[in-house]
Amino acid sequence: MNSVDVVIIGGGPAGLAAAVSAKEAGSGKVLVIERNNELGGILVQCIHNGFGLHTFGEELTGPEYADRYIKKATEAGAEFLLNTMVLDISGDRVVTAMNEKDGLFQIKAGAVILAMGCRERPRGALNIPGSRPAGIYTAGTAQRLINIEGLMPGKEVVILGSGDIGLIMARRMTLEGAHVNAVVELMPYSTGLRRNIVQCLDDFNIPLLLSHTVIRTEGKEHLTGVVVAEVGPDRKPVPGTEIHYDCDCLLLSCGLIPENELSRQTGVAISPVTNGPVVDDTFETSIPGVFSCGNVLHVHDLVDYVSEEAGKAGRYAAVYARKHGAEERGSHRIEVCAEGGRGVRYTVPSSIYEDSMDEKVTVRFRVGSVFKWAYISVYADDERILHQKKKILTPGEMCQVQITKEQLQSISGLKKLTVKIEEE
Repeated sequence: MNSVDVVIIGGGPAGLAAAVSAKEAGSGKVLVIERNNELGGILVQCIHNGFGLHTFGEELTGPEYADRYIKKATEAGAEFLLNTMVLDISGDRVVTAMNEKDGLFQIKAGAVILAMGCRERPRGALNIPGSRPAGIYTAGTAQRLINIEGLMPGKEVVILGSGDIGLIMARRMTLEGAHVNAVVELMPYSTGLRRNIVQCLDDFNIPLLLSHTVIRTEGKEHLTGVVVAEVGPDRKPVPGTEIHYDCDCLLLSCGLIPENELSRQTGVAISPVTNGPVVDDTFETSIPGVFSCGNVLHVHDLVDYVSEEAGKAGRYAAVYARKHGAEERGSHRIEVCAEGGRGVRYTVPSSIYEDSMDEKVTVRFRVGSVFKWAYISVYADDERILHQKKKILTPGEMCQVQITKEQLQSISGLKKLTVKIEEE
């Protein structure tokens, strides 16, 4: 059985950034295992710009961003196994995988980083009435068809869901000559970035119907139309509000699901809110030596944040592997909590070890509703230590606060940090 310092599962933006960081932190052999035939993950098909503003200080397309990290990882000395599927990770970090060339094989890892990314929520999970005609795609599938395969999914389009991929595909379909009738969103707010609403819908006069949903699809062999209706506060269709659209293409942009089947199989504790692993400030999961980062941890809106978190996970995984798990994590564990409800839905990380933490720890989270001129507050037990006023907070945009080691050490016997939204 071969031994490797750090095994990274997934060769997308998270896996690549983690590989670069692990090598820079002194790891000997870093192996990235990717099930596809190329590195870069979803970025390969994201040919629009807007990537890299935080990381590189310039706007790049998805393939350009991926290429920079592929080169960085290669130059750092990371190794790659493509077309390889990981089947199992044991509690003592033995990775079982297989591919066409090597068959079934095992690798003993000093540390493992989970970086498998996420997938789109399919139509079957949405329970839309109607037959199953051709012409219904997830937005990501349509993106690949156009940008990679050179195929056009349809000419008359309706998009269900205002996630970022759906917004971007509204613009992409329009630029390719299709007519986008409307983007339909169940919630009373968009679930995508504000800049994408402006650049992808407003600039092209594409209607955004909030508090609406598709209640029926029409067509037997191929999609011929959809029926859209307004929904009430209970998210059920309101009779008499139906709108019929003739269309040959329905794109679904209704959320992303972290790819955590392997994580669950391994026994990693999973958050019921994010559907990703529960991690501490080093991005270590509930299983010692197994780390997690990127969209498999929680779904991000900016790839720059993915790279930042993955860089930290790679660094800590390298330290863990080098010290054979003997690194002192400290005894003072502080729980990091979200208020829940329509306020802060979750936090990443879920705990901080004050003794061994960095000088600053970034806590990221999403809110459950739209807030205007509200405060992000952090309470250390019952004492408020942070109170930041924000013009607007929306579920579609990730929020963050920074907690310093000095702040935590100034409070004796601190047990819990709570992140809240306060409107006074």
